[in-house]
Amino acid sequence: MLENMDKKYVLNTYARNYVNFKQGTNATLFDDKGKDYIDFTSGIGVVSVGHGNKRLANAIAEQASNLIHTSNLYLIEPQAKLAKKISELYGEDVGTFFANSGAEANEGAIKLARKYGQKNYDGKRYRVITLENSFHGRTITTVKATGQDSFHKADFSPYPDGFSYEPNIEALYNAVNDETVAVMIELIQGEGGVAPFDKDEIQKLAKFLKQKDILLIVDEVQTGVYRSGEFLATNLYDIKPDIVTLAKGLAGGVPIGAVVTTHKELFEAGDHGSTFGGNFLSSRAGCEVLDILESYKSSGELDEAFIYFDSKLKEFGLEFPKLFEEVVGFGLMRGLRCFSSVDLTGLIQSAFKEGVLVLKSGRNTLRFLPPLTITKVEINEGFKRLKNAYKTFS
Repeated sequence: MLENMDKKYVLNTYARNYVNFKQGTNATLFDDKGKDYIDFTSGIGVVSVGHGNKRLANAIAEQASNLIHTSNLYLIEPQAKLAKKISELYGEDVGTFFANSGAEANEGAIKLARKYGQKNYDGKRYRVITLENSFHGRTITTVKATGQDSFHKADFSPYPDGFSYEPNIEALYNAVNDETVAVMIELIQGEGGVAPFDKDEIQKLAKFLKQKDILLIVDEVQTGVYRSGEFLATNLYDIKPDIVTLAKGLAGGVPIGAVVTTHKELFEAGDHGSTFGGNFLSSRAGCEVLDILESYKSSGELDEAFIYFDSKLKEFGLEFPKLFEEVVGFGLMRGLRCFSSVDLTGLIQSAFKEGVLVLKSGRNTLRFLPPLTITKVEINEGFKRLKNAYKTFS
């Protein structure tokens, strides 16, 4: 039995639902028994152009039939094209390093910031400030950069030095000192409750850091690649960070991460690297995803999907006033804040049984990260199933 095989041979790091998905079409998944599920998770924000996307599949198949990998010791044509496309969409002369995940991208951003401190301040600046309730990855360094105590388990200590956390944006100003090299933030805290920051306070912070010559790193692992409505959430906030990190939706499910920076001169040969990062397969997939989503955005279909999903989410929240107190987030990175007395895990399991996939964020937020290409039919069906699931909780 597949479940027993998984339990015997795969390390027990995930609390799985033992469903065996066999096929997907856009925002709909099918298991081995033929049951269909509306996917409001997109693999935790990864399957940006939907399951079974024919354009992406064809691009991957074509690339795989020629070259999958040669290593970064040689020129990789789709990698150069993807970096150029990112620079064009970013709207500034930036360089990109490609990795395999968001955590790796954030590791690279931290290394880049540390080198900035070494080069410009003789190593006296090295500390990175992040925010409480942030999430930046699960490597030893990015766990330490994450501002949630629950991730700092003694089992994995000691952790690297040089990180501190502040409760909010306002507190960052007093926390900055002569050892601070960078501030690292998410514009919407995905794992911390789908909490967006105010545009004015982010612009004020960016200006302050620029005056102090402290780098601003924006973790767009989850918010990037049009999930906010623009290529980057930083576009919505009208800021130009020193470093932006990307991953999740960039290649539609093929593993990839990216460190994007205006400080193109900092890294030199040998400073950083990745065996698989930005290889032929992942960067070709990234090029196709960006082409698909750029067209989807320019046609108006993306904004239309946002507006329709928003209307249905608000309608759903209002129908269950004993469960949900507010709607949060923007774009297709959304949440419903639950009252503290609500059994959120029970809600998610009830939804799963009804055939709709949703996520938890923070302590009390029901999170929605559907494919950006989700249709009105899929949105309607998903919320219909959610209503059936949650009537017993209202």
